[in-house]
Amino acid sequence: MLGNFTYCNPTKLYFGKGALRNLSNELPKYGKNVVLIYGGGSIKKNGIYDEICKILRENGKTVTEIAGVMPNPTLEKLYEGIAIVRKANADLLLAAGGGSVCDYTKALSVSAYCEEDPWEKYYIRFEEPTCTILPVGCVLTMAGTGSEMNAGAVITNRKTKQKIGHVFEDEAVMPKFSILDPMYTLTLPHYQMVAGIYDIFNHICEQYFSGDDDNTSDYLAEGLMHSLLHASRVANNDMQNYEARSNIMWTATWALNTLISRGKSTDWMVHMIGQAVGAYTNATHGMTLAAVSLAYYRSVLPYGLPKFKRFACNVWGVDPSGKTDEQIAEEGLAAMAAWMRELGLAMNITELGVTPDMLEGIAQSTILLPSGYHVPDRDGVIEILKNSL
Repeated sequence: MLGNFTYCNPTKLYFGKGALRNLSNELPKYGKNVVLIYGGGSIKKNGIYDEICKILRENGKTVTEIAGVMPNPTLEKLYEGIAIVRKANADLLLAAGGGSVCDYTKALSVSAYCEEDPWEKYYIRFEEPTCTILPVGCVLTMAGTGSEMNAGAVITNRKTKQKIGHVFEDEAVMPKFSILDPMYTLTLPHYQMVAGIYDIFNHICEQYFSGDDDNTSDYLAEGLMHSLLHASRVANNDMQNYEARSNIMWTATWALNTLISRGKSTDWMVHMIGQAVGAYTNATHGMTLAAVSLAYYRSVLPYGLPKFKRFACNVWGVDPSGKTDEQIAEEGLAAMAAWMRELGLAMNITELGVTPDMLEGIAQSTILLPSGYHVPDRDGVIEILKNSL
């Protein structure tokens, strides 16, 4: 482990069947006014909404709702939420949904009493909150983003065609508690399930493909990848397999709660490119990552060859006998591609609605991060996008 770091994660997790009953343990810690935040209404169809409302009533809470949070939460929706939260004089923001709802709720927690435009402050200048941060709780219904145990919040500006995430440094932005019942994920459509699985996998990769030291975080990452690969194949054949779905949900949390990033430089360029694709197409987040990741990793492979060789052998079981390092590394990415096709993931950006005339704009919207084995310039991003068509 090279370098020094600080690690703190204050989020309390309740995991397993019937975990929602623990909401009653948390609600007395906060004031009377709760804003319940959710998406398109699926929690009303599957009964989760009624369960939550019953517990809120039993605890004497006054409830205000923000419904209709979209898969890629917009700046307009954030502004709408700010007005509602202020009027409600909220004491707790309770997210009920997947990663987008959790992301939106955290963005709202730092924006409700922000004295400036939150887009400019948090997503252009990437400043930290200087205002009151409202506490957040999460009831998770989809596994993928890890938003239930981190301080990240992604918002899309439709006018500027920018989709930007801010991982806040202030641990007060992290959810105070999150409730994870794998049963809630069993009603997801296959497309959403596998998109979430790839989001998890790519979160691990973004932290794994950086650095050359002997790092404990890399061994943890490989273990998480092994668990996810096994569970994903089981769930792909039997979406109602509780054990597989519970392991996927737990892996998602540990993939992005900052644990395996400790001692790592990390490389989030697949997310930067994928989010720019999402800003132009409104495509499902995990699918945008899948569609660009192979082209990106092939472009940086020569600069991080030892780690890609290790990835091939330790994660995909590639036999290195009689092969060059390059051949081993390429075989690892080929195995990864085969698994992606097995799940039914998007393998190119064309199927997500991208056309060649969009590439320049997508490249311009891509944030270039100075980390990883090799940082592409704008022309490099365009080349990756061309190889992703």
